[in-house]
Amino acid sequence: MAVLRVNGGRPLRGEITVRGAKNLVPKAMVASLLSAAPSTLASVPDIRDVEVVTKLLELHGVGVVFDKTTRVLHLDPQGVHTAPVAQIDQHAGSSRIPILLCGPLLHRLGHAVIPNLGGCNIGGRPIDFHVQTLRAFGAEIEKLSHGIELRAPHGLEGTKVELPYPSVGATEQTLLTAVRARGITELRGAAVEPEIMDLVAILQKMGAIISVDTDRVIRVEGVEELRGFQHTALPDRIEAASWAAAALATNGDITVRGARQQDMMTFLNVFRKVGGDFDITEDAIRFRRGAGAALRSIVLETNVHPGFMTDWQQPLVVALTQAEGLSIVHETVYENRFGFTEALRRMGATIQVYRECLGGLRCRFGARNFYHSAVISGPTPLVGAEIDVPDLRGGFSHVVAALAAAGTSRVSGVDIINRGYEDFMTKLRALDADVELV
Repeated sequence: MAVLRVNGGRPLRGEITVRGAKNLVPKAMVASLLSAAPSTLASVPDIRDVEVVTKLLELHGVGVVFDKTTRVLHLDPQGVHTAPVAQIDQHAGSSRIPILLCGPLLHRLGHAVIPNLGGCNIGGRPIDFHVQTLRAFGAEIEKLSHGIELRAPHGLEGTKVELPYPSVGATEQTLLTAVRARGITELRGAAVEPEIMDLVAILQKMGAIISVDTDRVIRVEGVEELRGFQHTALPDRIEAASWAAAALATNGDITVRGARQQDMMTFLNVFRKVGGDFDITEDAIRFRRGAGAALRSIVLETNVHPGFMTDWQQPLVVALTQAEGLSIVHETVYENRFGFTEALRRMGATIQVYRECLGGLRCRFGARNFYHSAVISGPTPLVGAEIDVPDLRGGFSHVVAALAAAGTSRVSGVDIINRGYEDFMTKLRALDADVELV
């Protein structure tokens, strides 16, 4: 595993750029399978998840060309065919994206094999929603020891789907399957994140008929054929917020080019409440602490969009260790998202985690023995430590803590950060961080 040596205690200052969202680009790549015509996607980040989906698409006969200079991805799915199961398994183990290939492959080939899935260990993310949804469309599914096999010998039919929770993945699955299913599909309880809306925009460009109501209801009228698309991915609001939290934690000043206000309004409100300040221009947001202001403690609950995003929570918790007073954070999206705080405690943070719901939101995890609430007392000086990265967002947060801490830290397993943060090391150095891979 790669080890990052961090000499902390210096503010991050400078300018970096974020590109297309990790939570959109791989799904847009999968959507290209729905047509036999070429597609073009711009503002594509050079991250591990894009590499994984590229390999999976190539295994299925899709021509993929990524121009890393222009950040434009060209996809030619004319020759789609069934891929060898062993090779799918080899390339898919580190990602949960393959489950989304089911609908498009069933439409193109009538058959799909999906291996067991990987991804970050941040809580149970079962594929039950996906399997139930695909069966509702008429797919025949067999669970195997190495994954699932799906067939649609008679094609797929529109259906009614009601999600018990606004799952992003299940919403994407429904959209990618419904657009070419016969008849009308009605999805209730849908996720409506900006990345979902961007996927809807891509599918509409391809010829899909999709309406989105204000009550989390999406209706899709299936069509026989779709065409290719040309699209520029929306910017990555998670990465932008991560660097913003790093500016708070290190008392830095970071300009994030590509950050977009309309996708980050909930985050920006919280950022200001904590004591941060920002300047918004046409193509960037500059993040820093308020002039002469100490950071303030807050009470925060994560939620699905338009609430405070769960992926914004972890780097912000690092900044809250430097806020005056008691902050309370109630995590309602993933039940296992506070595992990263153990390393922060070893670095000097005062953080306690609780099974109880410390918040006003109705929560799925109450009385279920999950440590999903945290109380952070600050400000506490952080000191360097030996850290093992647990997952993508927790790993970035650990690096932020190391940058804010006095002394030297060694962060192991930073490779995983490349799944969602493009040119991570280059950006750290651009912000005058004292870091080295050893």
